[in-house]
Amino acid sequence: MSTEFLSDEWFAKVAELRAAAGDIEVPAALADLAININVSTDAGEKQISLVAGMLEEGHAADAPTTMTLPADLAKRILIEGDQSAGMQGFMSGQIRIDGDMSKLMALQTAQPSASQAALLKQIQEITA
Repeated sequence: MSTEFLSDEWFAKVAELRAAAGDIEVPAALADLAININVSTDAGEKQISLVAGMLEEGHAADAPTTMTLPADLAKRILIEGDQSAGMQGFMSGQIRIDGDMSKLMALQTAQPSASQAALLKQIQEITA
């Protein structure tokens, strides 16, 4: 059963999947990385963060970079792994970056570990 991306139910299911996955190996380039993300949804702005390669609800206090983008684009980039959508969104002005833009470059070069890829596949399966 799929749940709406970024809904409270979705975050609860993602938390369950993360807990069941145990320790997730994270590439070194992502281990110390924290990026705050403001996602524009029909219900208003949703604050999330990418911390050590994992999506979390709310902003990280020490994140040096904040990205703002619409929900459909966030889903394509974060859930579907469509990096070309990220570049197109940035070039078209749909993505706004505040802070240290070099932190985003780490995201483009880092390859997910096998355990991260397996978790992402499970998250994709529950995401509507």
